[in-house]
Amino acid sequence: MNIENVVIVGSGPAGHTAAIYTARAQLQPLMFEGMMAGGVAAGGQLTTTTDIENFPGFPEPILGLDLMDRMRKQSLQAGTRIETKTVEKVDLKVTPFKVFFDGGGFVQTKALIIATGATAKRLGVKGEDLFWQKGISACAVCDGGLPIFRNKILAVIGGGDTACEEALYLTKFASKVFLFVRRDVLRASKAMQERILHHPKVEIAWETHVIEALGDKVINKIKTRHAKTAEEHLIDVSGLFYAVGHKPNADFLNGQIALDDGGYILTKLGTTQTNVPGVFACGDVQDKHYRQAITAAGSGCMAAIEVDHYLKEND
Repeated sequence: MNIENVVIVGSGPAGHTAAIYTARAQLQPLMFEGMMAGGVAAGGQLTTTTDIENFPGFPEPILGLDLMDRMRKQSLQAGTRIETKTVEKVDLKVTPFKVFFDGGGFVQTKALIIATGATAKRLGVKGEDLFWQKGISACAVCDGGLPIFRNKILAVIGGGDTACEEALYLTKFASKVFLFVRRDVLRASKAMQERILHHPKVEIAWETHVIEALGDKVINKIKTRHAKTAEEHLIDVSGLFYAVGHKPNADFLNGQIALDDGGYILTKLGTTQTNVPGVFACGDVQDKHYRQAITAAGSGCMAAIEVDHYLKEND
């Protein structure tokens, strides 16, 4: 059986950047882009977004699906081989590593780049599927500055640091921001609580659950229910942002790589190296802080360069 130099699992900005760089380094990378892996199409989370305004090199908005299509074409042009298959498991206890994909096949590889991303947790709110990316988003930093949200009433669900950060970020664009906290306290740090509690544009709705999203082509109202009184209200909002966490797509690793408490792959500081030599992780599967397309792409570049060095040193 032919042994690959490097296999890339995942096809978001991290995966495609790693593919472009390893292909240009003459490593003949093989990418498994996945078929609805993590609940989304090949190309990752960006394929579910609409206009992207903050990716360098695109002064005009570009659809997430179009951006990922361009990245895929560039990977192919550089020499990457792409298989539209989902990796189901890996064996990292043997070298070369074994990568098993749907259909019962497997390949062997000297190095592995994991770029499977993370999936935003959803709440199952009625109307959620209808208005996802039509007013409902899981990333305020990505989408909050879009024209459809400017000078509008917006809402965030969550009570931790991320929820507070996203609510504060939205105050730059919104006329008002509701923060729906499902408990009677914030889980955020004391400093963050002070900032959010005293911000003139933020109104906190304690012990309140969002139970339905309403609208026409885009969201324009939400229905809420108080946790204790069961009292329901209709509130006018033009955007609803989830800040209830992400799930890294790392289940297929079956515990063979060190993860943190949140399930994110642990990498050595300043690198994409995991605790298994020859295995590298980039993008949102190992980044729980930034979670941006551009930072994912940057880490994909790092992984590719580190793979090249690893192969030269160990081949």
